[in-house]
Amino acid sequence: MAIPVEMPKMSDTMEEGVLAAWLVEEGQKISAGDVVAQVETDKATMDLEVYDDGVLLKRVIEEGDAVPIGCLIAVLGKEGEDISALLASYGEGNGEAAVEAAPVESETEVAGPPAPATPPPAPVTPQASVVPAPVAPVQAATPSNGNSVRIKSSPLARKLAKEHGIDLASLTGTGPEGRIVKRDIETVLGGVVVRAPRAEPVQAPPPTASVPAPPKPAAPPATVAVAADGTHESVRISQMRKTIARRLAESKFTSPHFYLTADVDMENAIAFRAQINEKAAAQDLGRVSFNDLITKSCALALRQHPWVNASWMEDQGEVHLHNDVHVAIAVAVDEGLITPVIRHADRKGLALIGSETKALAARARSKELQPDEWSGSTFSTSNLGMFGIDEFTAIINPPNACILAIGSIRDIPVVKNGAVVPGKRMKVTLSCDHRVVDGVTGAEFLATVRGYLEDPVTMLL
Repeated sequence: MAIPVEMPKMSDTMEEGVLAAWLVEEGQKISAGDVVAQVETDKATMDLEVYDDGVLLKRVIEEGDAVPIGCLIAVLGKEGEDISALLASYGEGNGEAAVEAAPVESETEVAGPPAPATPPPAPVTPQASVVPAPVAPVQAATPSNGNSVRIKSSPLARKLAKEHGIDLASLTGTGPEGRIVKRDIETVLGGVVVRAPRAEPVQAPPPTASVPAPPKPAAPPATVAVAADGTHESVRISQMRKTIARRLAESKFTSPHFYLTADVDMENAIAFRAQINEKAAAQDLGRVSFNDLITKSCALALRQHPWVNASWMEDQGEVHLHNDVHVAIAVAVDEGLITPVIRHADRKGLALIGSETKALAARARSKELQPDEWSGSTFSTSNLGMFGIDEFTAIINPPNACILAIGSIRDIPVVKNGAVVPGKRMKVTLSCDHRVVDGVTGAEFLATVRGYLEDPVTMLL
């Protein structure tokens, strides 16, 4: 019996996944527990395991295809087994998958004569431009009488063709039953190169034995396309960026945010950190950062203010006051932002918090985080102080009730004992979900955090 392999839900926020790479070929025998592919989620690139033995009869989607959770991505079974009924049962929602179910819905209607088989190259101008490589003549899919015809193509192929201005009627599909698939579009785009803007055309000298020819410009990333007229570049939205956009929009427009800002005297924290790092170096331990001090102070304060360490659960008609303190730390990555979690941060020492933070941040940037390393936070922090930002407000990371935005440590004049003296100050801003946290609750929490930072020895008590 044929066994469907569906796109799994690999994170609590995942809605669709991108098949980043196939690790097995069709016809290959595999066993339960084998990793058959890598899937890009909204958080990381993760291994996809199968739970049954069998032969990989069909790779339903191609590398680079994005499909929703639950869509068919592969079929296992016995060698030579008929899987047409299984493919048909999943329908056209799987992009390349159902080659036999409702073919009309997967076809594009094109009226009139076909476009030329080979598009003319775009003229070179002083602006950035895209120069298509020569494409071998292909058979048009429109009859000579000019009547409309249906062209079989996958949803992803149609989308890519539209984005790059490719006429589907000029292509011959290499997919099942002549369907135009993603690789057919990539074949046309395979010779695209990007020319950098320049003031005027420059003619390169002819290569000689002593003067090598200038190197060819590198091909652009597959996710970037440059408009033919040079007016813009189009960057494909990653799964992570899609999720960031959706979740933060939901948070901003459904959670009533309000903000509380405190100015913290960091002189004692600076001296305390220097002393801690001196001891850590003597014991061959990692250095403690200011961010580690803030994480620890927030964790201890959350233990004292349970309504800040909470979540609004509207679908359950409840507010959850969490028994554990798990602090998420925003880390910038190429695709956006990810929030690895320091679990039980209130119970950990500064050196351990520092080493865990560095390790999690490194895995986040290399997209190696596992679901249990980014999920389950009860509070979040976001630090832009190292970029010279004095003060900002952050959007709450649902389902948390609050997030703390951390600015830079500033050298400013302050008044102490009636005299103006040099000071070290840092602004922190607490974003609060007013459905859970009231103004006084947030202010008391922020005062506790400030107390720990201004007298950091108390963190050790």
